[in-house]
Amino acid sequence: MSIDICICTFRRDHIAKTILSIDAAQMPTGHDVRIIVTDNDDTPSAQHLVQETAKSMQIPVLYQHVPGRNISIARNAGLETATAEWVAFLDDDELVTPDWLVNLFSRQQATGADAIFGHSRADYDDTAPDWIVQGDFHSQFAVMRGGEVETGHTCNALVRWSDTPWQMVRFDLARGKSGGEDTEFFFRMRALGAQFAIADDSIVHEEVPENRLTLQWLLRRRFRIGQSYSAHATSVPARVKLFALASVKSAYSFLRALAAWPKADRKAFWLMRGTMHAGVCAGCIGMRQRALYGGSTSQTTVKQEEAL
Repeated sequence: MSIDICICTFRRDHIAKTILSIDAAQMPTGHDVRIIVTDNDDTPSAQHLVQETAKSMQIPVLYQHVPGRNISIARNAGLETATAEWVAFLDDDELVTPDWLVNLFSRQQATGADAIFGHSRADYDDTAPDWIVQGDFHSQFAVMRGGEVETGHTCNALVRWSDTPWQMVRFDLARGKSGGEDTEFFFRMRALGAQFAIADDSIVHEEVPENRLTLQWLLRRRFRIGQSYSAHATSVPARVKLFALASVKSAYSFLRALAAWPKADRKAFWLMRGTMHAGVCAGCIGMRQRALYGGSTSQTTVKQEEAL
């Protein structure tokens, strides 16, 4: 069987560490693996770094330059290039653990699922505030709701791809500057019959940059997550019902935040939860998502980091 590992990059030198960590990891026995790196910068700024790094690797690496400053454009270009039976997704600021991919496939074989999601654990340095480290607010965990996995993320995923009903599904360009394109993508896959599962032992690690170590960044991200989650409510009655439920949950969470105010980590937890549900309400009424990706040259790097 064959696997294409799709990674989008944008002015981030960490991509070299990412692909080297993949090359050092265990690969499923009998599987042909390839890495596809899609550079979304205006110029092919990552080409030399990626291609030089690839010279010392055993796993073949295909570099492609697809400009646009829109993460959905880059993700779609990876899917267009992919020819394998399975597609894996990672971000360019992550390091995989040695058994990352093996554990994804092991879980797939145990469940027969069409997409398997692992977890992304945040790595904090000494500059991170204690309340952020205690709350671990930057790690991304695949979750179940109502006993089912409704959607997923592209920071650690394995997807059955060739000859499937969802092979022509692509990431929404309208969400490519705001984020949340992966949540909506997997909602549509599920609507086409895809079954999802979670591999708790499939772990990647992500370094948290300084500009993300603020409550403002966390609240902005949670609001966008809420907007993205509302995408599964496609009819007016479904949106009305979801809006009402999210309104109650948001109000409750903000009240809990007031009660927890002396404890910084608990206060942040409930503020983030209330903000996420407020984002769900905003998504239900069609509020446009804030653009976090692209923009002016001086702001591009920061906005790319916020979107991913």
